[in-house]
Amino acid sequence: MKRSALVKEVGLRVRRLRDSLGLTQRALADRSGVSPRYLAQLEAGDANMSVERLADLAEALGTQLVALLDPAATTAVQRSPARHPETHGLRSAIDEVLSGRDPGELKEVRRWLEARFAKRTAPVIALLGLRGAGKSTIGKQLAKRLGLAFVELDHAIESAAGLTLAEIFELHGESYYRRLERETLASLLTGSQGMVLATGGSLVNDRETYRLLRRRAVTVWLKARPEDHWNRVLQQGDQRPMAKNPHAMAELRALLTAREKLYGEAEHVVDTSKLDVAATVETLAHELGGA
Repeated sequence: MKRSALVKEVGLRVRRLRDSLGLTQRALADRSGVSPRYLAQLEAGDANMSVERLADLAEALGTQLVALLDPAATTAVQRSPARHPETHGLRSAIDEVLSGRDPGELKEVRRWLEARFAKRTAPVIALLGLRGAGKSTIGKQLAKRLGLAFVELDHAIESAAGLTLAEIFELHGESYYRRLERETLASLLTGSQGMVLATGGSLVNDRETYRLLRRRAVTVWLKARPEDHWNRVLQQGDQRPMAKNPHAMAELRALLTAREKLYGEAEHVVDTSKLDVAATVETLAHELGGA
């Protein structure tokens, strides 16, 4: 095929794929980073686009570069959804949702999908529980015992935001924190590094984030009595739980009761009220050594 004929064929394939997705030239241009004018020229057969730009277009069209260059590959890509009408409808709905999203949003979606569905290549052990459950103390020793990194999710969130947790809540509110929590968790779960992850005590309240965590990590609830949570926090030198609040213990009991069912969805439960730190680490190392 002559060069000019190939350019026209590529332009035709791009237009057909774009039309099949219900995208305007402007929408595809926004999605791929290719200028609307250059895209129009390409579809008209008047633009000899670089391989790099074609790769950007292919990604934006949800296909591979070879599908734009090889007619047989293009035919296979176009015919495949037709054999599965339900899948085709779902893909069309997804394409509609993603249409017009900026590159940053599309990267966020990709990161989420990889965290949700990609095969896990390294073990992630996630520790759950209220403050004072021992997630940091036990987590560090467990990570060392298993030869894994230790990560505190809240610290990772602070690093990503460039703000402390208090500042995040004060300046942006809980919904912003929840979004950061989910994005940071997804980013950690797509990494190649195995880890013991200490999660925030309230993560289980966000069902979407908790589902992601349970799907991609081995979850462990470090269970303890309210009195143990209370005393451990005080032993750390934090007097805030009791400061000017005579009902603090009652509130702690109520909070633990409210979350017990959610924490109980974890794969493993260890009662730290009955075991000291060393015994807890040994118990978990025995249970999770092959995680």
